[in-house]
Amino acid sequence: MTAKIITFGISKGGCSKSISSGITSYLLSKKDRVLTVDMDGQGNLTSFLTSEYDICNVFEKKTVLEAIIDGDARKYIIKISENLDLIPSNDFLATLPRMMYENGLGLDALQKALEPVMEDYDWIIIDTPPALSEHTVMPLSTYSKGGSYAVVMFDGSMFAYYAIPKFLEIIEGAKERYNPNLETAGILFSLIDARAKENEIMEESVDEDYPGVRFKTIIKRKAATRRLAITGFDENPELKNALEYYIPFVKELKKRVKKEQPQG
Repeated sequence: MTAKIITFGISKGGCSKSISSGITSYLLSKKDRVLTVDMDGQGNLTSFLTSEYDICNVFEKKTVLEAIIDGDARKYIIKISENLDLIPSNDFLATLPRMMYENGLGLDALQKALEPVMEDYDWIIIDTPPALSEHTVMPLSTYSKGGSYAVVMFDGSMFAYYAIPKFLEIIEGAKERYNPNLETAGILFSLIDARAKENEIMEESVDEDYPGVRFKTIIKRKAATRRLAITGFDENPELKNALEYYIPFVKELKKRVKKEQPQG
């Protein structure tokens, strides 16, 4: 089976893209082979999964940027656990547009880099920055016959609400130009404060604007989930509590992306 690609994104910061990408990868790796790709130069996903925070030095010239330039990801994959691997990122990913120009690369460059490992994994999970740039369009443009999907993150705020249609336009643009089989897996409510009175209104608004697109699962704000970046997954006594809302999300995600897609 060729890997299914899941790209997490929205053009607003603070919507839990990196944490959601990391936790989703961890949960999927309990049964399946997972490769996580960090396409955000901040490297939060890299730090989250490796507990390394000096990412510029630790991963110097060993990141997704070099994988894209080389056209082969294999040398840049690091092992996190038995079934979970990572292609890390660091600040130098900010140079991606210039490197693409200098090396004559197109928006299919990430796909070419990942092609040698597509059959090695069941899932490829990609984190993106809060920007509608090459760092986001390139993952969305990456085709896999196993399926290419986007998860649209939404934190319940008006700023994120207005970012949804912009991100959906980018998805449609990538689908029309580069990846005809790209689909929107759904809109995921994340970092929702259970006490916020406007939650129900925002849910109704999204359901009215995008019928059937929203995931039924809602990721509510939890201190235990935030502490995962400090405590990690291993030997963590509050892990079950931290993953409470992500476990049903991953089950729902798997149901939504079952169908294998032919080349368009």
